[in-house]
Amino acid sequence: MEKKLSLKICIIGAGQVGSTFAYALLMRGLASEIVLIDINRELAEGHAQDLSHGLPYVRPARIYAGDYADCTDADIVVITAGAAQKPGESRLDLTQRNVELFRRMIPDIARYNQQGMIIVVSNPVDILTYATIKFSGFTSHRVIGTGTTLDSARFRFLLSQHCRVDPRNVHAYIIGEHGDTEVPVWSLVHISGVQLDQFCQKCKRGCSMETKQQLFEQVRTAAYHLIEKKGASYHAIGLATLTIVESIVRDQNSILTISNYLDNYLGLSDLCLSVPTIINRRGTLSQIELPLSSEELDGLQRSALVIDAVLKQVGLK
Repeated sequence: MEKKLSLKICIIGAGQVGSTFAYALLMRGLASEIVLIDINRELAEGHAQDLSHGLPYVRPARIYAGDYADCTDADIVVITAGAAQKPGESRLDLTQRNVELFRRMIPDIARYNQQGMIIVVSNPVDILTYATIKFSGFTSHRVIGTGTTLDSARFRFLLSQHCRVDPRNVHAYIIGEHGDTEVPVWSLVHISGVQLDQFCQKCKRGCSMETKQQLFEQVRTAAYHLIEKKGASYHAIGLATLTIVESIVRDQNSILTISNYLDNYLGLSDLCLSVPTIINRRGTLSQIELPLSSEELDGLQRSALVIDAVLKQVGLK
C-alpha cells in the first residue's frame, strides 16, 4: 500500500460486525473515505446516512453505500459478509456456505482492485482467509484474517480479571484455529515481564491447572455464550479489526495473532492459522516462531490437521 494523505476503506457486509467496525473506524478518524457494500443496498445506505449524520463530531470523511466497482482504488477491503453463526453451530459448520459465497465474491473484488489489501473477518476465518488468497490471486502478505486477535484479547481480559491488573499489562496469546481447537500459550503468559506462575505466587490468589482450564474454557466458548445472549458478537471484533487496520495504516510493526498463510512455520505449511505476526504498511512482514512447550506444539499441530482436513473437504486443496 502506497503512503498517501487520504485512506479509502471498503467494507463488504453492512451487518452488525461491518457497521460496528465502520463506527469504530469513524471514531478513530483513520479513513477519509468509507464505502459500505452489502447485498441489501438499503441497509448499507441506512448505515452510511446514520454515520454521516455524526460527521460534525469527528474528523472529516466521506461515507456512502457502493458496489464492487467502488473497490477500485481502495487501500483496504474489509470483508465481514457471510452467513451468520447460529446457536449451537460451530464456526466450521459455516464453512461450505461461506466458501461458495467467497468463490463468487472475491473475484469481483480482485477484478477492480489489485493493489490494496484484504482483511477477512467472516467465519470460519482460517478457511476463508486461505480461500481469499486462492480466489484473489493476491500474494499472501496482502491477505489477513482477524484470526485469534479477539480470542487473545478475551484471554488477556480474563487473566487481568483473575490477577486484578490492567489488561494492557497482560501479555498472552491464543494461537491456531479461531475456534474449538485453538491453543492457549500458557508457557509464555507474563504480566509486565513477570511469568504468570511467578506473579501468582506473589499475588497469592492461586492459579491451579483447574483454574487455568476454567479461564481458557471461558475464552474458547465466549462466542457461543454471546450468541445465546444477544444473537452475535460484534463490538470486540470491530475493535480488533480496527487495531489491525491501524497497524497497517500507521506502519506500526505491531505483533498480532492474525490468521495468515504458513510456509514452514514450526513445520506447518500451506494453510492459514493464527500465529504472532508483524504487521505494517506492506501487510504481513514476518511470523514470530514461539518457543512452545511440547503440549502447546501438539495442540497447534492438531489445530492444523483439523483446518487442513476441512480445506480438502470443501475443495480448496
